[in-house]
Amino acid sequence: MIPLKDENSTLSTPILSYAIIGICVVVFLIQISSSGFDNGHLFYSYGVVPTSLLGIEPLPNDLNKIDPYLTLITSMFMHGGFMHLIGNMLYMWIFADNIEDDLGKVKFILFYLASGVAAAMTQVYLNVNSTIPMVGASGAISGVLGAYMVRYPKNKVLVLIPLGFFTQLVKIPAMFVLGFWFILQFISSSGSSGQGGVAYGAHIGGFVFGAAAMFFFGNFLIPKKAFFKALNEKDGKKKNPWIQD
Repeated sequence: MIPLKDENSTLSTPILSYAIIGICVVVFLIQISSSGFDNGHLFYSYGVVPTSLLGIEPLPNDLNKIDPYLTLITSMFMHGGFMHLIGNMLYMWIFADNIEDDLGKVKFILFYLASGVAAAMTQVYLNVNSTIPMVGASGAISGVLGAYMVRYPKNKVLVLIPLGFFTQLVKIPAMFVLGFWFILQFISSSGSSGQGGVAYGAHIGGFVFGAAAMFFFGNFLIPKKAFFKALNEKDGKKKNPWIQD
């Protein structure tokens, strides 16, 4: 089940969501042009290595480029391959704009970074002795998905469902699309050794953080929308919440 787009319009242009996508693409292009990409040195230097972050086993001097705690941020903008990048950016494109619209620019970027850190730390503490570097925006994006499911559980999402040689396009409520995704992370995590591959623990940790933050602190995080913005909504966009049809 591959999400393609949602039906939830926004009141403002999601500049930060677009900027994060752009930064991730630029960083990836820089990665693949570096000699450290093929030999893995780049990932050890700027990805999250649990043993290094926790001080159990420091990195060799030639790989120790920045403070291990800074890798909690740098790792969010790195990816291991084209499909890794494309998959993450697709979810970012579809779901992040509404959360940015809800929170506003400053709170959104803080929420995004906090989700990424929470996701990374979940993976770290599930695999404290791992020497495998972790990179990718999926942890932070998982936080966005958790927030989206709490905010817009009934919003329809257009998904592509592969059926052998055929495919089917259907619209499904977000709670089922994202709920299925979350359950899949649990199933996949139970069969994972945690040594390499997909960081399912980070996905789960980020999702839970985002959902909990929105559920318990949504009233504080989300500012009241300006009255005139809703009144100026044009046909085809979000309806005026103050007027009943």
